[in-house]
Amino acid sequence: MKKLIIIAAAIGLISSGCKPSPKNNNRITIAGSTTVLPIAQLAAEVFMDSHRDITISIRGGGSGVGIAQLLSGNIDIADASREIKPEELQIARQKGKNIIGTTIALDGIAVVVNKQNPLSEIDVNTLKNIYTGKINNWKMVGGLDRPVVVISRDIASGTFEVFKSKVLQGEKTTQTSLMLVSNKEIAGTVAQTPGAIGYIGIGFLTDEIKALKIDSIMPSTETVKNGTYKLARSLYMYTNSEPKQATKTFIDFVLSAQGQKIVQEAGYVPLY
Repeated sequence: MKKLIIIAAAIGLISSGCKPSPKNNNRITIAGSTTVLPIAQLAAEVFMDSHRDITISIRGGGSGVGIAQLLSGNIDIADASREIKPEELQIARQKGKNIIGTTIALDGIAVVVNKQNPLSEIDVNTLKNIYTGKINNWKMVGGLDRPVVVISRDIASGTFEVFKSKVLQGEKTTQTSLMLVSNKEIAGTVAQTPGAIGYIGIGFLTDEIKALKIDSIMPSTETVKNGTYKLARSLYMYTNSEPKQATKTFIDFVLSAQGQKIVQEAGYVPLY
């Protein structure tokens, strides 16, 4: 039996059906961001090769789901692609928990279109107008005469929260937008839909889709690190203030030189 268990769980199932598992100091449970998921998976595989007494179980579901499960005591680590919210910290205090966030990598939210789209760049204001429905045809921004298919992450997503803050600035996405549950699903849908536009973590970029420059800056390791790319962000692993030793050992591994090399291999930006 493989030690690493990847569970593709629906959000509703995670939020309603999980119950605290029996305490096992040699088992680490992780849930949350689909952006952080590839890093956690790769790191867990390498980590368990040298820590054969420890089993790591990982599932996605979104940053909000992961944090909710951490607050409920169901998991050891919540992966998140956004900062924990004040209301989540308040719940933690009410439960007697002191949640600690560890920055484990950097990322840029890449805005992607179908490869048939002739556009190569866009500015944040135009992007906002597309996602709020004010621009609904590509010809309005110099593209082909083709309806814009707006694709967004669902509301449990940390990527959605960061995009809402940095791009939408408090406004709502158009009611016609297609809300999807993962980076991978958005990338696949954009690749198959000529008029589509979406946003994903840079670790999910492939040759099947086109990343747009944002205000003349392309998402890359360099532009994310130096802060010139406007949709840059940090990625986190959240724990309770007193994580069990195995959990601390795993997070220390992710922060090590070997762990940060894995971050880079997963397509993200290492801290150093």
